[in-house]
Amino acid sequence: REARRAELARQREALAGGDERYLPARDRGPVRRYARDFVDAKWHVAEFFLPLAVVILILSMMPSMQVKNASLLLWMGVIVMIVVDSFLTGFRLKRALAERFPDENRRGAVAYALMRTLQMRRMRLPKPQISRGEAPRR
Repeated sequence: REARRAELARQREALAGGDERYLPARDRGPVRRYARDFVDAKWHVAEFFLPLAVVILILSMMPSMQVKNASLLLWMGVIVMIVVDSFLTGFRLKRALAERFPDENRRGAVAYALMRTLQMRRMRLPKPQISRGEAPRR
């Protein structure tokens, strides 16, 4: 039990600091690191989903019917933008991974990256290792 607790503590520290040796299996490897860096290097609509959802919820509770209709349109617009951005990100990432890692197992890396876009940057684990605008590391 103590060994398990120590291993989990080491994994938590690795998630906060990005130490590859102690990351959980789902986050390990050069393909996953590249996918994380690919997502962290750019802005994505999906990372603003929660704040936008709160704003839309507040607007939908207003008494004015025009404001309620505008909030519904805003809601649909946000969903469409997230779907389009996710499709484009997935397409670009799949192409970049095939180019850079032709012999590696890339299975699940695109889904992993798209799930990462849904998280606000501050809340992502492992923590982002590059700043926006930087090129992803190989």
